[in-house]
Amino acid sequence: MAGCLKDKVVIITGASSGIGLECARVFSREGASVVLAARSAVKLKDLEEELHGHPVLTVVTDVTVESDCKHLVEDTISRFGRIDILVNNAGLSMRALFKDLDLSVMKRLMDVNFWGCVYCTKYALPWLLESKGSVVGVTSIAGFRGLPGRTGYSASKFAMNGFLDTLRTEHLYDGLHVMTFAPGFTSSNVRVAALTADGTPQGATPRAEEKMMTARDVALYMLKGIRKRKNFVILTTIGKATVWISKFFPQFVSRLEYRVMAKEPDSPLSGAKQ
Repeated sequence: MAGCLKDKVVIITGASSGIGLECARVFSREGASVVLAARSAVKLKDLEEELHGHPVLTVVTDVTVESDCKHLVEDTISRFGRIDILVNNAGLSMRALFKDLDLSVMKRLMDVNFWGCVYCTKYALPWLLESKGSVVGVTSIAGFRGLPGRTGYSASKFAMNGFLDTLRTEHLYDGLHVMTFAPGFTSSNVRVAALTADGTPQGATPRAEEKMMTARDVALYMLKGIRKRKNFVILTTIGKATVWISKFFPQFVSRLEYRVMAKEPDSPLSGAKQ
């Protein structure tokens, strides 16, 4: 598999940490020219230095700003002249009951998770059609099943899934590859940065990160999915089982989700039935 992305140009949003960071490392190792987008200029600079010797471009980008996403694509074309893969990875989570939630939190999650994907895909699409390339949306099991305490997150990921499904169908016969990629629980800082009811980051993870799939493993699975041009990749046994069983026994899965989420430390589902 070594060098399988030689001469390919890959844009990765949310590249400064977690899955995006590992995708940058893995895809660069496989010969790709990588374009790394994130809000932190300092973290992007550190990553650029780490990947020294490989073709890399860093672009400070807030995916909630349409002009930033357009600029990201324009800089990529100016530097490399093509786009082969777009990884829409930038994401934000939250944890609070909807009844307690400031609606600005819901809007923030839609802006990052959904509109960030839409903006980047819109401006990259002409170039991806030209290369018969790949659009990857890093979604979640929460985009297939609504998770209690994650209304904003689930809503944004459901929206993302619907967008990707429609895009795939619209381009069914012109060579565009669209992959809906759901990692399941992955060890990263996403839960640390997750927003609470008033919009402040919760600052700590409520789950055992050491027991989760690593971000590097997720990046390797994504690479495999892109190479095989898969439409859907759902990772982890729990993730696959949740999506499959919910098709036939949705009420059972709802009860199970409630109980699992209620066991998290400081869970907003304090009245969960056991």
